[in-house]
Amino acid sequence: MNAMDTSRHPHSGKSALVIVDMISTWQMKNGAQLLRQAVKMAPQLASLARRARSRGVAVVYANDNFGHWRSDMPSLLEQARQSHPLSATIVDALAPLPGDYFVLKPAHSAFFQSPLEKLLDDLHVGKLVLAGASGDQCVLATASDALLRGFKVVVPRSTIASPTPARSRHVLEHFRVAMDIATPDARSLRWQS
Repeated sequence: MNAMDTSRHPHSGKSALVIVDMISTWQMKNGAQLLRQAVKMAPQLASLARRARSRGVAVVYANDNFGHWRSDMPSLLEQARQSHPLSATIVDALAPLPGDYFVLKPAHSAFFQSPLEKLLDDLHVGKLVLAGASGDQCVLATASDALLRGFKVVVPRSTIASPTPARSRHVLEHFRVAMDIATPDARSLRWQS
């Protein structure tokens, strides 16, 4: 792929749902606010993930490691579940199922120093449906990096959470206007597996 080629070649047909930072202890700046917004959004994201799986679409969890590089998904799930009753609600709604994928990320973008790009290439994915928290930080950084790597990106508007509804509205407008990323209603998505 040359520097001017903006399409994933030859795997542009398949989609993947990438769920960013929804398994969390919410111990960060604005974490309590973000948790309240995330718990409101979690049922829509859980429904989207069920629909993706039913169509054979890969579901990938890209998650912070809470500073513990020895983390694995079961221990992250337990830490998140124990951190707050609302976090436990999210874990119960969104816990990965057998067959889902999981990558640890050290920073905002799910691509930065993680195996995500290699995983998506191995799965022949060209289109990413991004969802999760925080919409105006980690989802935004992941979307930017995905576009730089030639992926087509979609961000369903009802499946991101930011610390405030206003911040979610602003980032959704940024996705549409500045980045030319579609922000459809999650129920209207047409999956390509």
